[in-house]
Amino acid sequence: MIKIWYDGYQFGDANVYCAWDVINYVDRLQGKETLAPQNYWINTSGNDAVRYLIHKMGDGVLKSEIETLVAGDTVEKEIHEDLTYNEIYSSVNNVWSLLFMTGYLTQRGALDRSRLRLAIPNMEIRSIFTNQLLSMFAENAAGDGEMLKGFCDALEKGEAAEVERRLTSYLEKTISVRDTFVRRATKENFYHGILLGILGYKDGWLLKSNKESGNGYGDIFIRIEDKRIGIIIEVKYAEEGQLEAVCRNAIAQIDRNRYGEELRRDGCRTILKYGIACYKKQCRVTLEKEKMA
Repeated sequence: MIKIWYDGYQFGDANVYCAWDVINYVDRLQGKETLAPQNYWINTSGNDAVRYLIHKMGDGVLKSEIETLVAGDTVEKEIHEDLTYNEIYSSVNNVWSLLFMTGYLTQRGALDRSRLRLAIPNMEIRSIFTNQLLSMFAENAAGDGEMLKGFCDALEKGEAAEVERRLTSYLEKTISVRDTFVRRATKENFYHGILLGILGYKDGWLLKSNKESGNGYGDIFIRIEDKRIGIIIEVKYAEEGQLEAVCRNAIAQIDRNRYGEELRRDGCRTILKYGIACYKKQCRVTLEKEKMA
């Protein structure tokens, strides 16, 4: 786990851990031996460069390059080590040099003296990129009132086909999460984050994420109190693109773990159980409706 999170830097032919991360993590492990890896770069000033790059990406080449990096592949860039502070943000090309020199990217081989193959070194830095992407997607969702209203209306009415259509349309505007570099759980977290970004701006809905209920933890819970409607969403990543089967598994997990119990205790008379399977920019939505007598 430490290797996945903090290794990955390459200096010449040597692979190197980030010593700062390892020292901090080992120090905290002395007080809590089961501590999961932490992100020690999350509030550092270099995050601004990642944010700048992502907000500049648009729909062209830069978007494809960021998608490639997050998927665990490399991009080829000219690196300038003699930049001054005033030059850094004068060009997107200069930001690549900044990210490399500050450790947000590492090299995976040189094409010539100054042109390198760049990659995200490890899970810690990848989480910074994905968090910034999710933040941007949430801002975009908040600014698109028609999309937000249409998606939430369909979700509330139990219109699974319309939920699927609108979510697919939204995913087409995001980056792909391809099948390299990350585990399935991490991919699911990405799509989970996109849904939270859409739903988080809906007024009047009580929204909870990864809340304990029944025999386990459900992904997303929504309570619409004035209509006594409860919504459960279980998000899965379809590794082999088998969207329909994965949707059925998601619904089965909701039923098996009795995720709806608390919503019933809270007075919900209608419970909508959504299984959502995602694969790259595709999704499938399945609904099971439970109505109290």
